[in-house]
Amino acid sequence: MVGKNIRNLRVKKARRSPSSLKLNDEIVCQYIIDNPEFFVRNARHVESMRVPHPVRGMISLPEWNMARQRNKINQLECEISSLLEHASANELLFNQLMDLQIELIKTQDLNQLIILLNAWAKSLGLSGAYLYLFDDKWLLSAPSNYHYIALDSSRFDFIRVRHFQYSQQYLGTLNSTELDFLLPDEHGYVGSVALSLLGQFGDLGLLMFTSANPEHYQSGQGTLLLEKMSEILPILISRWIMRTK
Repeated sequence: MVGKNIRNLRVKKARRSPSSLKLNDEIVCQYIIDNPEFFVRNARHVESMRVPHPVRGMISLPEWNMARQRNKINQLECEISSLLEHASANELLFNQLMDLQIELIKTQDLNQLIILLNAWAKSLGLSGAYLYLFDDKWLLSAPSNYHYIALDSSRFDFIRVRHFQYSQQYLGTLNSTELDFLLPDEHGYVGSVALSLLGQFGDLGLLMFTSANPEHYQSGQGTLLLEKMSEILPILISRWIMRTK
């Protein structure tokens, strides 16, 4: 309110002493705001006003205003298109998750589950899927047949610290040391990965998808599918492997 009164006072002073008037943007804008009929009274002058244009040099004020409106409309159309694309993507994601979940529930053992995950990943154009369980949370030593998916949780900490400080999912690239640790056998070229820690606290294991495309997985992409799979998998795995106390 104080600011408005000050602006009004400046305009009034300017009206009283036109000879000493020094116009600036604030005074002109305030005058137009206070006198909405200005453009009606000066309609013929409005058409002759010119505004700088980066391509056309100078354009009329009405043209400039129409261009601004077109830009706003284009922006709104882009936002609507983006919303529709997200809705379509979410529907596809939901259907993929439901289909995969049904198939995972049908598996008879953990080996079959891992094979199914890998086949599903390749059907999406990915290089493969990998499942690891932290050795301090599951009974994976002999006579278990699943020791090959055991992951030393303490040795994994260097990856946890680097990529999982703020989230239980990571999308992006891994360096050679990280890849050699997670894929000690010959893994070929890995461009990007999607990693998701298993369990509510991210302490049960790791799910990994790999792609040969370095730009396939990037920071900022949605992780809903990974999150849901990471909730489902520990429940299914507990049918075949016991947890440590």
